[in-house]
Amino acid sequence: MGRFHRHDDGTEHDHDHPHDRAHQPDPEGSAVSAEHGDLSAYGTGVERVSVLERIFDENDRAAATNRAAFDAHGVRAVNLMSSPGAGKTAVLVHTLRHLQERGVRAGVVEGDIETSLDADRLTGLGAQVALLNTGNGFGGECHLDAPMVARALGDLDLDTLDLLLVENVGNLVCPAEFDIGAHDSVMVYAITEGEEKPLKYPVMFRSVGVVLVNKMDLLPYLDFDLAMFRDNLARVNPQARVIEVSARTGAGLDEWHGWLTAGVAAAAVGEAVT
Repeated sequence: MGRFHRHDDGTEHDHDHPHDRAHQPDPEGSAVSAEHGDLSAYGTGVERVSVLERIFDENDRAAATNRAAFDAHGVRAVNLMSSPGAGKTAVLVHTLRHLQERGVRAGVVEGDIETSLDADRLTGLGAQVALLNTGNGFGGECHLDAPMVARALGDLDLDTLDLLLVENVGNLVCPAEFDIGAHDSVMVYAITEGEEKPLKYPVMFRSVGVVLVNKMDLLPYLDFDLAMFRDNLARVNPQARVIEVSARTGAGLDEWHGWLTAGVAAAAVGEAVT
């Protein structure tokens, strides 16, 4: 899809408008777009706006197709994002074991630029696992987009799944900008990252409904202000649900597992989950 960023100012675009109309640059030829920010510093600013619009329109059409496939099969899809090393895979190891014990049929799309290291960790835990390396035909992108996920779905049997967990590429920027067709977006945030991250990376924190605050077992050993982090998060996303966890000890994961299984139950009857 290309290394483009939808928003320069940290705002989000929720695509409430119909997508049967084409997005156009400013009629006066300006390289300033309400959706894509101010690109006027580029000599090719107007052309960049046009390219961005085509890229995101293509992605959003693919995302709608993915979501329709999930709905048709009664599958709840969750996009799991974080910076590298925040603990997404460690959380998933616990989660897949729990889901297997509960009889929830889970699948994983494991996104990485290279290697099968994380996919290998998740194999044998009762879930279907589809590896998606963006370095294999997708330019080594730093995120997953909807066409990539569509490709990975060919390696999964949606008829036999209740839940799909998409582990996105570790990155605090790009993954939040691409709709992949998931019903929910969740972020794993590690307290080793600092209290200021919601203010520095607002697009990511605004895009999620749940923030798993991971590595809480390290709190006694760090100069980390949890209350300040919560305040900063509330400034950019006051609706986000915060769940404090430790993927190392398992503390707090029961609440996360409960939220996930509630989503599966809701999907079975066509309802939303909060």
